[in-house]
Amino acid sequence: MAESRWELQVGELVFSEGDPPTSAFLIESGQIEILTLQDGAPLRLSVLGAGDLLGEMAIIDAAPRTATARALTAASLIPIDGTQLSERIETSDPIVRALLKGQLSRYRHALHSLSGQDPATYAILHGEPERGRRAQDEGAMAKIHLETQLRNALINRTLEVRFQPIYDIPLQRITGYEALIRWSHPSRGPVSPAEFIALAEETSLIVPIGQYVLERVAEALVALRDQGVAELPWIAVNVSGRQFAELDMLAAVRSAALAAGLEPRLIKIEVTESLTVDIERIRTLIERAHAEGVMVSLDDFGTGFSNLGHLHKLRFDSIKLDQGFVRQMLLAPRCMAIVKTIVAMVHGLEADLIAEGVETQAQFDALAAMQCRYIQGYLIGKAQSLPELFANHLP
Repeated sequence: MAESRWELQVGELVFSEGDPPTSAFLIESGQIEILTLQDGAPLRLSVLGAGDLLGEMAIIDAAPRTATARALTAASLIPIDGTQLSERIETSDPIVRALLKGQLSRYRHALHSLSGQDPATYAILHGEPERGRRAQDEGAMAKIHLETQLRNALINRTLEVRFQPIYDIPLQRITGYEALIRWSHPSRGPVSPAEFIALAEETSLIVPIGQYVLERVAEALVALRDQGVAELPWIAVNVSGRQFAELDMLAAVRSAALAAGLEPRLIKIEVTESLTVDIERIRTLIERAHAEGVMVSLDDFGTGFSNLGHLHKLRFDSIKLDQGFVRQMLLAPRCMAIVKTIVAMVHGLEADLIAEGVETQAQFDALAAMQCRYIQGYLIGKAQSLPELFANHLP
């Protein structure tokens, strides 16, 4: 374990060029000079003072020290364990990590040039990066490239919004849809939503993508109205964690609807279970939505974030049963018992149940017998393009 504090006198070394990276240091008091050799003579690169971090670069790229640190005055340093620092770096955002290490690599080459060494000797002196680390860095660069292409797809409006039908069992017809965004990459072909939505969540892109979906949903409803559909379906849009944190979703729904001359109730908001951890914000959202006539649905119920202790406080209009339960309920009696309990609970909460992932008539019949209100899945229909939506929903 590192000492809690290093007390140095003038001229004492903190580390020398070529030393292995074991610790970084926070300068509590005094001054530390950073030196290298140029033509055999010491060359001062910088002077660091109280509050500065020292020696962190070698920890970041796991390379030997490329300069010497020496006390210019009496100084007090607080060691920072290298292992703890490197663990935090390795678990940070891979793109930020790759950019940081790339910047450090360029700095070290420049430093070797300054000291009179051939930059080509850098790899010989300090070794090439590990294959695994190099692969991580390449993956980070690929991620940056994909993010740029996703941004361009959004700007060029080449992201597609598709509509998966939701069947109303009592009314025996399709009364709603879920809006799902899809991306066909120019060279890769279809990109998994799990991949590009997660990428958008890491950046600010998820907010304009959410706005884009709202606009496409409003356009679809207007097109159906213009084609003579008297009773328009509702369309559900998913709200991500970042959208929930950064965007007034209800205001965005209201704005998109009113700009298109639609009733806000036609656009339903879907929030995932994980967002219900912030119970007060969700409750406020639901109360505001109901005041505007907008429905709110709880998505993916039963996937691990269920908090039954607070669910009764949130007046969702509908609760979506995760498809994992539907797939197993006819195969496992205990799963069937859970589904029946959830359906009864949802009825007790005065909400409607939407069962996802229904693929067989047997599943449909079992859910209908439980008085499940809505069915969604391949049995009813896959996600449709806008022309397919027109063809299937026109009177």
